[in-house]
Amino acid sequence: MEPIVIEHLSKQYGKLLAVNDLSLAVERGVCVGFLGPNGAGKTTTIKMLTNLLRATNGKAYLNGVDVIRHPKAALDRVGAVVETPEFYPQLTPYECLSYIGTIRGLSAKVIADRSKVVLQQVKLLDVAERRTGTFSKGMKQRLAIAQALMHQPSILILDEPTSGLDPRGMVEVRDIIKGLIKTDITILMSSHLLYEVQEVCDKVAIIDRGVLLKYDSVKNLSTGQDVTVTINTLDPITPPEFKAIKALKDVKSVNRTQMLTLKISFGGGSQAQYRVLRGIMNTGVRVVSYMPQRAAIEDIYLQLVPEGDA
Repeated sequence: MEPIVIEHLSKQYGKLLAVNDLSLAVERGVCVGFLGPNGAGKTTTIKMLTNLLRATNGKAYLNGVDVIRHPKAALDRVGAVVETPEFYPQLTPYECLSYIGTIRGLSAKVIADRSKVVLQQVKLLDVAERRTGTFSKGMKQRLAIAQALMHQPSILILDEPTSGLDPRGMVEVRDIIKGLIKTDITILMSSHLLYEVQEVCDKVAIIDRGVLLKYDSVKNLSTGQDVTVTINTLDPITPPEFKAIKALKDVKSVNRTQMLTLKISFGGGSQAQYRVLRGIMNTGVRVVSYMPQRAAIEDIYLQLVPEGDA
């Protein structure tokens, strides 16, 4: 059995069906982006997986153990960060990790050894003796991930780990997740940020109104999708240059949005993007910038999620 298995899971609050007959199996060692708009049911699903909420119907298994019937055993090798983390402000990271390690039943030696390892992983070792009351939100988020890693879990569940962070904090947390992926840990990470999921994750599960709409690899979802790029040029593009760009292989449309700006749509993946850029340069056009307008996965998302849900 896969490390994370959800079977016909539902959660109802009165007349509101927050999660609707959701089934999903996450393979070992992959990072899955649990993607959807606010209110889609992501956090509710994660809370049922981590036994913070009881399901109305269905089953969930972590490492083959039924979460509903045997929550303690199911969560034994699971680390989780659900919603905004907070810490006793007078404690240091070392003290916070010692506290969680003791709750987990780890020995003093293991706590000391693991604390150094996980603080190094989340880039907080140099502030290990500072009080957490002085920490930024991003630092607290990284410390929460460190806590979740203390007992060397095989599964890590993260609920919108970059929510509310400034750009630097978001990059730091994403870099940590990328590093964890290389350790063969299975990660389920909820998000409503399309770029974040495409940059970090191996696979994507798109959910809306409690219903799973799509589950596939980022590579498969990106293959075959049209790409739109915006190019800015040093000089105004002449009619012959415009015609030459329009005639390039893979190009489907070319539109001039400003005197020095073109918007170009073409089919294919990274190879096609390379060919189009090389073709534009070969026309003699002096390109100042070449920017994808949006990620390929965004097209899939916009097709599946109705307007007004985001």
